[in-house]
This record gives sequence, C-alpha cells and structure tokens, in this order.
Amino acid sequence: MGDTVVHLHKNTDPPAEPSAVTTLTVVPDLAPTAPVPLWVRSGRAVKTAVTHENTKASARAVARHSLYTFNGGRIVARRTWDGRTGARYERMLRAAEAAGNYEVAQEWEERLQRFRDARHRRRMDLLHSPVDAAKGALVGTGMGIGGLVALGVVMAIANKDVTDVVTPLSAVIEFIALLIRIVQIVWGPALSIGPFLALLALWAVGCKQQAAPQWALPANIRSSEGEPITPSIVVKALRDLGVPALARAIKEMGDAGASMLGPIRIAGCGVEVDVTLPSGVSTNEVQNRRRKLAENLTRHEHEVFITIPQAARTVRLWIADSGALDEPIGPSPLTTDATMTADYSKGKAPWGQDLRGDAAALSLYQRHLLITGLSNQGKTASLRALALWAVLDRTVEFRIADLKGVGDWAMFDGLATILIQGPADEQVVEATEMVEGLVEEMNRRIEARRRDPSAVFSPLIGIVDEAQVAFMCPVKDEDGRPYGGSKATSRYFMAVRRVHNQGRAVDVILWEGTQDPTDQNLPKLVREGAHTRASLALGTEQQARMALGDKAVDGGAAPHLLRQGLDKGTLVVASDGIQIPAGQASITVRTHYIDDDQAKAITDRAKAMRGNITTLHVIDRGPQRDPLADIHAVLGSDTRVRTQEVITRLAALNADAYGGWSFIDLKRVLDGAGAEPYKSDGRMVVARDRVAAALANRPDEDSASADG
Repeated sequence: MGDTVVHLHKNTDPPAEPSAVTTLTVVPDLAPTAPVPLWVRSGRAVKTAVTHENTKASARAVARHSLYTFNGGRIVARRTWDGRTGARYERMLRAAEAAGNYEVAQEWEERLQRFRDARHRRRMDLLHSPVDAAKGALVGTGMGIGGLVALGVVMAIANKDVTDVVTPLSAVIEFIALLIRIVQIVWGPALSIGPFLALLALWAVGCKQQAAPQWALPANIRSSEGEPITPSIVVKALRDLGVPALARAIKEMGDAGASMLGPIRIAGCGVEVDVTLPSGVSTNEVQNRRRKLAENLTRHEHEVFITIPQAARTVRLWIADSGALDEPIGPSPLTTDATMTADYSKGKAPWGQDLRGDAAALSLYQRHLLITGLSNQGKTASLRALALWAVLDRTVEFRIADLKGVGDWAMFDGLATILIQGPADEQVVEATEMVEGLVEEMNRRIEARRRDPSAVFSPLIGIVDEAQVAFMCPVKDEDGRPYGGSKATSRYFMAVRRVHNQGRAVDVILWEGTQDPTDQNLPKLVREGAHTRASLALGTEQQARMALGDKAVDGGAAPHLLRQGLDKGTLVVASDGIQIPAGQASITVRTHYIDDDQAKAITDRAKAMRGNITTLHVIDRGPQRDPLADIHAVLGSDTRVRTQEVITRLAALNADAYGGWSFIDLKRVLDGAGAEPYKSDGRMVVARDRVAAALANRPDEDSASADG
C-alpha cells in the first residue's frame, strides 16, 4: 500500500487529433480487499448457529427431557427404597431431633421399630412359603383334575359317549397351549418395547416433578416471577441461602424441611409464614441474607421482610406478591369522609396501611413523636397527615415551626396559635423561643396540677419540621448561649429535653421531623425522648439505629433497606401507639398521601368547626428584662438567699420570663456578672452584696455604645 502503479488504457473519447492517443494515468495503489478465508466464514456461521435462539431452544429441550428421564429414575428408586426399608422413618426421626422435638422423635422411633418387626415376620414367613406353595399346588392340581374328570363323566353319561370323559381335560390343555403360543408371539416385541415403556414411565415421573435445572425448563415455567409461595419454594430458598448448618439440617430431615414451616397465611398483598430454625442456626444468619432469600423466592429485596416473633429460634417471613408494593394504596379517610372528626385522647389517626393491607392507625395521646428519613421521602407529608387528623379535635392547640419554609404548613394559618416559616437563623431563634414557650406553659400546668391534682388541660402540640436546622444553628444569644448544639447551654436542645421529660404528664407534646440523622443534628437524648419513632428510607444501618433504636433494628426493622425515591411515604414505626404483631418491635406502614389541595380542604373544615384563631407569625418577646437587676430586686433586704428561693421569687415576679428557670439559668447569669453563688451551711446561696457590686460595676450600655 502506498506504491504507485502505472495503468495504460486507450482513450475512447473523440480524439483532438486525427490519430488515436495512448494516455498514461498514474493511480495510487488501493490494495483491493483480499477474499475472506473459508475457515473464517465457517467459524462465523458456526457462531451464528450456536447463538441462534432456535438452537438454544433445541439444546434446552434435549437437556430437559434427558434429565426428566434420569431424575425420574432417581425419584422412583428413592420411593422404592423408602417403601422397602426404614429410610423414611429414619429421616423423620432425624428431622424431629434436629427441630428439638424429642416427643415426636420418640414416636417415630417406635414406628420404625414396629416396621422392622413386621418386616422380620414377613421374611420368616418366606422361609416356609415354598413348601406351603408346593403343597397348595399339589392339592389344587389334584382337585382340579378330579373336578375335570367328574365333569367329563357327567358329560359322557348325558351324551352316552365314553370319549366325553376326557373332553374337559383336553379343553384345558388346549387353552394352556394357546396361552403359551400367545406368550411366544408377544415375548419378542415385549422385550424390545418394554425398555422404552419403562423410560417413558420414568420420563412422566420426572416431567410431573419438573425434575430439571431452571435453565432447561420451558420459558413459561422458567419465568417464575410472581409465582405463588408454597412450602417447597420456601424450604428450597432456605436450603440455598448459604448457611451450611441450615442446608445440612434440611437435607437430614425426613420431610425435606417441611416441619420447619408454620401455616402459610394470606397477609394483605402477600403471605406470611413462621420458620422454626433447626439447632445451630441463629436468626441473624437469615436476617443478614435478606437479598439472597428474596432472590431465591423470585422476589425483589424490598418485597421480603424478616422479623423476629416471640417464639425462640424463629423468623417470620412476609413475602409480597410480585409488584404489589409498587401499587399505590387508597386515599386517606380524611379526604373521603367529610364528616370525620377526631378524638385526641381516645381516637387514632388513620395513617395508612401495614404490609398485610390492614388499616394502620396511630394513637397520639401524650406521645412525643419523631419522624426522620432522607430528604424528599415524604417526611413532611407523613407528619402533616397526623396533624390534619388532630386538628379536627377542637380542643387541640397547635404551635408550628416550619424551618423549611416553602409553604408545606401554610394551610394551618388561622388554626395554629403560632406559625413560623423559614430556614433562616431568625426563624431558628423564633422556633427556639416557641419551644421554650412550651416549657413555660408546661411549668405553669405542673404548678396548677400541684395546687389542684384534678386539674385537666387541653392538649398543646408543638411541631418543629426540619428540626436539624435548629440543632445545627451556630447563632448565640446576648448571653453567649448557642441556640443550636447539644450541650447543657444549648437553648433549643435544653428546651426539647425539658418538654420530653415532663410535658406529656400535662398534655404538652412535641413532634419533630428531621432528615438524614446524625449525632450532631439529632442528639441521642432527643431521639430517645420520643415515644413514637418512625423512619422513612435511610442510608445506613447506623442511621436506622439512631432513628428507631437498637431493639427495633435487632428485631428486624430495616428502614435502611427501603428504596430511596421508590418507597416514598413508607415508614418503619416503633411505638406503643400503633398495633404491632405480637413479638415484633416495629411495623412497616405505607402512609396515605394527602396533597396540598386536600390538606387545605381539611383545614377549611377544621376552621369551620373551631372558628377564627389569631395566628402569630413572629414570637412576641415582650419587654426585655434585666435578669441581674431582677435578681437584686427579689433579694430585697436579705443578706443571702438560697438559690431555689431566688428562682421561686423570680417566677413570682414574672412567670413569662422566669417560669422555666432552673439553677443552671440562675448560675449562668450570676457567673457572667461576677456574683457567683456559693455554699453556706451546705446550701447554695446568693449574696446580696455580690449582686449589688456586680450591678454597680457593670458598664452603662449607653456609654459603652457611645465609646464604640
């Protein structure tokens, strides 16, 4: 290639001169393509033939029918062996021992002994049977010949022909000869056809049992997507799970593992079965192989749920119908029943459906609530659905802080007494003061309950959506206390803790929604203070433990296995306020989705029931107090006063400002002013002289600002 070739050719165009002209044309060598070798074309043809679908189908058919015959022979041999020996009894005995059921094992051992005794008697009878058979044959032959002769005598007398005496005997001899001739004729073809008939019988047995590998079965059988769950399918899935002890135990069981299974019950859009594991197999070995178990059951991972019931060494499998969990559930009763009302103390909020298809309703009575999950998984919609039910009880008061601020809670304007919306630090400050207002109301109610034990209070529910924004807020107040964080000086954290500690006793409840939980944006003490903990899809098992607690996750709760984006609105709930099957620590709920328009229609009904409510959008902080001056004022003329008495006097001076104060709050103010409390006679006290000196030495704010 690249050489130049000179071609000579005759110019056929009309010549310019009278004589013909020979033209030299220089043309680059184009190296014409060589013909493809025969062996290359043959290889391509063979490859095409091998990969052709008809070839694959033919190969599968040959393998399938061959294996039907071979495995059918194995099945017949196994049945024959079981029928002739005590192998079946021995397998059942081992299965009962493996399951730890020794009473059943003893019963099978007795049956095996009875079988052996009966077999021994039969074999002893065979020793005497040839003699008995010979005697019987002689007696029978003699009686038969005698009977035929007697019949001949009767015929001879009747026909008056002596030759009729042997006529019956001759007829019998001729019949026997005919049978011999028939056998001689049939015997040869039977020897040729018999093996084929035997193979056909073995093929029929193998075909009925589908005794061939999955890849060799027909397409309509091989595609087992969504096939019904049967005991054999469950046992085979467990056998192939990759747990050696489990596989050995199933192999040794006489019933091929069927004794492990409880009844397979229809449960909503799937089935449920309890599996008692054999000795040596732990429940977590099955739990940790959820994906493989689901694939063995011809399901996706999200369609199989494994929980631990009360019974020891038992796992409960819930297996969805193929594709059922991808179908939406019905609408919320709140949107379909315009007459529905709520009863906070005795009723339950319709939240959705559990995996069994039963209605899942949650009691909100005196239960703090925490819902968490990854972003955009339906957290706000799930939290709002509960509030939309509770708002239909006219006795319930709402104070709401939406730290996302995109209007998800806007329909509660005119229903909530406080509605804060926005993600900025200013809204975090207001949300913190809203929760601190819950603390003040809680303290007021506790004091009222102390004076009158029969006092009853209306429910007060505080809601903070996107609470992680508050925990991560870096802003500090004028005293240097951070609004965010999880220390004893963190205002939002401490307010939440106080509500969690005592709020439910006087119907002051806090609901929080947060996303992507960590120890920083959802402190341990806060998440463990919630009575109802629910989680949408999460990223890791560690986050699942943060959201629901170790007990729920160890019991089978797995929000980290929910599919992000596909299982929106599906919650794993751990709470005593919802009906959970006995022995389980959690339940999976597919919540009803209520869109903004439907939510507005529900709140409009609530407004019609309740009347007009003035909603505050900014916390009214009132006149600013001077804590140090107020401390000096309540000390009066006393030289020193116990710290608890000072706190009591401050609360009497202004309950709104100091009703929620504790020793920490008092100490913080005094330490900052240089008038620290000290011990006197074993009790912490505040000295009037120290407070007066701190006030006198404090720089004047106006002069300080002028100097700046």
